[in-house]
Amino acid sequence: MNLFGTIRAPRELVFGSGQRRSLGRMAAKLGSRALVVTDERLAGDADFRAMTVQLEAAGIAVRIDSSTLPDVPVASAVTSAEAARDFVPDLVIAVGGGSCLDMAKCVAVLLTHGGRPQDYYGEHLVPGPVMPLLAIPTTAGTGSEVTPVAVLSDDERTLKVGISSPYLVPTAAICDPDLTASCPAGLTAIAGADALTHAIEAFTAIRRDPVPEIAQDRVFVGKNGFSDHFALRAIALLWEGLERACHDGGDQQAREKVMMGATLAGLAFGVAGTAAAHAIQYPVGALTHTAHGAGVACLMPYVMQWNAPTIGPELAEMASVMGLADADAVIPAVADLFARIGIPATLAELGLAEDRLGWVAEQSCGIARLIQNNPRPLPASDMSRLVAAAFGGDRAALI
Repeated sequence: MNLFGTIRAPRELVFGSGQRRSLGRMAAKLGSRALVVTDERLAGDADFRAMTVQLEAAGIAVRIDSSTLPDVPVASAVTSAEAARDFVPDLVIAVGGGSCLDMAKCVAVLLTHGGRPQDYYGEHLVPGPVMPLLAIPTTAGTGSEVTPVAVLSDDERTLKVGISSPYLVPTAAICDPDLTASCPAGLTAIAGADALTHAIEAFTAIRRDPVPEIAQDRVFVGKNGFSDHFALRAIALLWEGLERACHDGGDQQAREKVMMGATLAGLAFGVAGTAAAHAIQYPVGALTHTAHGAGVACLMPYVMQWNAPTIGPELAEMASVMGLADADAVIPAVADLFARIGIPATLAELGLAEDRLGWVAEQSCGIARLIQNNPRPLPASDMSRLVAAAFGGDRAALI
């Protein structure tokens, strides 16, 4: 096998306790008129106010947009972009969770290239670079601070939609784990479980033939030498820190491990992509209105069980960094961890109605870019088996 790797990352990525205090100097290198995108709750936070003071002290004109809503309705991004045009920003700064970061990415696209968000749904449809974007996550989960993806909610469609382009990778990012200290246990669990799912799906994704220009033709190329490095380290860090961070929010070391794990998982899946757990969650989430992280984590052990015949070497490597006896111990251990931090164990517990299983399976199969990234094929009949097993809590049915 020829060694192949590709990675896409911010031009500058800074991680560490207190590093948010470098915002003023970092931002001044990127622009002089900053649109700061956040949500209503964070806009009143003391740390957020201190960051805006930094920007102003660095000579940067600041306008705050605190209108971000959960799951980023498409119309809200359009409204924000239009409202910002008279300010003429030359830099967008995102402060907050995944929705704030995705909102900022979409606004940056619209301010730079015009049009509607719908013009950019899919892969490689952003026509060129967007204005500089600086991302500061306050949760440890989505990895959006380093990924080429913005996920939106479109009222005209049942499922969430995504804009995927290397141009959406932020120019710079500051990951300060201190900003996650106030996250309650439930949010810490859901976000961290999302990050662990990103890492596992990136590490176990299909490995494609690295033909020339694969990284130019595809946003997500499948697992490769670079993504494997980041994914495996992310798995180790999240395994060490996630449960501790959920049970003791003041455990700074655990918070650091979880945030670094989430960022490394973002670097991994930002090129490798995710797979079946994410494909199934989209219709499940649309029906149950449950958090994305809870849905993908609920599904992950079942997807891993389905994929087990084709991911033996990866399970063995995961066992090694997780301190487990062997590959057979990995899937039960992941399921047990998620149970201990409060992730629902079945689709029934998520609130999915049994009479919608067929629709979920059908919709999941239709999300081709994710299903094709899964290491083991999932034709319609097998997808129905997988969804039914996840509904009833029967991993043994997939062996």
